[in-house]
Order: sequence, then structure tokens, then C-alpha cells
Amino acid sequence: MTDHLDHAPAAAPVRPELAAFIAGLPKAELHVHHVGSASPRIVSELAARHPDSRVPTDPEALADYFTFTDFAHFIEVYLSVVDLVRTPEDVRLLTYEVGRELARQQVRYAELTITPFSSTRRGIDERAFMDAIEDARKAAEAEFGTVLRWCFDIPGEAGLEAAEETARLATDDRLRPEGLVSFGLGGPEVGVPRPQFKPYFDRAIAAGLRSVPHAGETTGPETVWDALTHLGAERIGHGTSSVLDPRLLAHLAERRIPLEVCPTSNIATRAVRSLDEHPLAEFVRAGVHVTVNSDDPPMFGTDLNTEYAVAARLLDLDERGLAELAKNAVEASFLDEAGRSRLTAEIDDFTDRWPTR
Repeated sequence: MTDHLDHAPAAAPVRPELAAFIAGLPKAELHVHHVGSASPRIVSELAARHPDSRVPTDPEALADYFTFTDFAHFIEVYLSVVDLVRTPEDVRLLTYEVGRELARQQVRYAELTITPFSSTRRGIDERAFMDAIEDARKAAEAEFGTVLRWCFDIPGEAGLEAAEETARLATDDRLRPEGLVSFGLGGPEVGVPRPQFKPYFDRAIAAGLRSVPHAGETTGPETVWDALTHLGAERIGHGTSSVLDPRLLAHLAERRIPLEVCPTSNIATRAVRSLDEHPLAEFVRAGVHVTVNSDDPPMFGTDLNTEYAVAARLLDLDERGLAELAKNAVEASFLDEAGRSRLTAEIDDFTDRWPTR
């Protein structure tokens, strides 16, 4: 292992016309984390509010701080940023600014993964937490036009206590926020077996939430099978190691179970050694429904537009191909049918109006 990791993997730039198309293309994002979306400006502002933190207040110093030696180090750094979100006002600021950043990239709809246990365990009142994210969601939609929905996820490293708390917050009708659509599982995979979380996913699914656990990011395809078999997964977060199991690939393709693929993240956390070795193209060849996402974008020196450029290179896509990729995300989303139809039509209209060259 080398001493450090490049902040973002090098990728051959796309032609300027294609980059302009990506920048204007209406998009949906399905795998992006709440705290992990905090821009250097917001992280530095939060760090200044809480000077006892070891997180740098200088935005430029954050680039070095967000350089990871391995996945465990990434989790350590990630949790140090989580610790900056200590008050309902912090929660509201972060959520609103994430909405602003998504809108800048022409993201019309996003399912933002939120870990409420990380906030309630730090003493934020659970009702105040829900009010803060909902107030920010409504403001972002009104001011930026971006529709936000929530996935509440269990931080796997915190064990069954966190699972119980997350399931309670997600299913209690007195607390459950209007924007909540799904239930997930994040954090380290090694040493955190998926089957133990089955009772909590069962409760969430019974309450009408959709199942979207992380699996197969830093462990083998057996973790993806566990997510499908025990957690009722309708989409898989990452699923990178699925490429190692032809039977699993066939199952994903046949059942039309989408993968939330995050190429730059996979390099930054060393789940994949290089972009040239990323399995995205193999997934597509196998007929798997793939969506492209940014995961924790500022921490990995990326954003959704950059991930679309990476996908264009890996899949040799032109404008029409990128539009189809964008529609993949809409199809795999939990947006209502009318909303999916509107966003798909907007993507088609934008593509049809794009000047041919």
C-alpha cells in the first residue's frame, strides 16, 4: 500500500461539448450521503463553530485532510466531520447547502442518505432533527427546484443499538419525516454481517420504506447475496464485487435490481485499484441496471457531473448514451410515477434540443 491516496483518480477529460452537455443534463442522484456532501466551505464553517474539533477550518487544508490511506481511515475522517454536526442549526445549514450544490449540477431529484443515529446520539433532540431536515428540504425545493427525499441508514459499525434507534426513528409515525422513502445500511462491511440487521429491515419494509443497503463495496459478492436474501434489497449501494460472481450478475440483471455505482469513491477508498479496473463496463455488458452517483463528493474531490464524465470514458458514451444513463437513475428512483415521467421527459427534451455536431 502506498503512503497516501490521490484525492481523486485521474480521468481523461471528455471533449468540451460533452462536458457542456453533462453540465446541463437534468439528473437524479440516488447514492449521496448527507454529511459526506458537506463542501469545504460548509465543513470549515462548522469547524469554526466547534473549535474543539480536529477538523481544519481552512478549506484548502481540507484537501489534505480528505486524503485516505484505506477505507478504515476514510471512516475515521468521515466520523470526525459527523462530529461537527451538533445542533439543529448545523443540521439545517448542512441540508440546505447540499440542496444548493445539487441544484448547481442540474440534479432535479436526489435521495439523500442520512444517519439520524449520529445526531441523536450526540444529543440533538430527535424532533428538532426531523424539523431541521424537513425545513431545509422544503426550502431547497422552493428556492432551487431540487426535490430531496431521505434514506435513513444504520451506521453498521455502531451495531444493533444503532439499528434499533434508526428503525424506531424511521417507523414512528409521530417522528417519521414526510420526505423519508427508504431504509439503508452503511459504514464498514468487514466484520459487520448483513443478516443481523434483518429484523430492522423487516420493520422498515412493513412500514412502507424501500430497502437500499450498501453491500459488496469492500467485501465479496456474498455480502450482496446477504443483502438481497436477508434485507430484501431493491437496490444495492455500490455492489462493486458483484462482478466476481457470474450467477449474481445474472440474478441482478434478470430481476432488474439496480446498482448504485460510485466510481471515484471506489478508487478513493481503495475498493478498486484504478478507474481502468473499475467493473462498470462489465456490469453494463452483463445487462445489469446501473446508476452513477457521487457518494461523498467533496471528500473524494468529485461531484455528479464528474462521475458522468468518468462514466462517459469507461462506457464510451456520447450525449444520447449519457441521457440514457440519466434515465436509468430516474427509473431506479423512488420518485412517484408522475415525477418520473416528468423528469424523463425533461431529459429527452434537453437531449433533443442539444445541437448535433
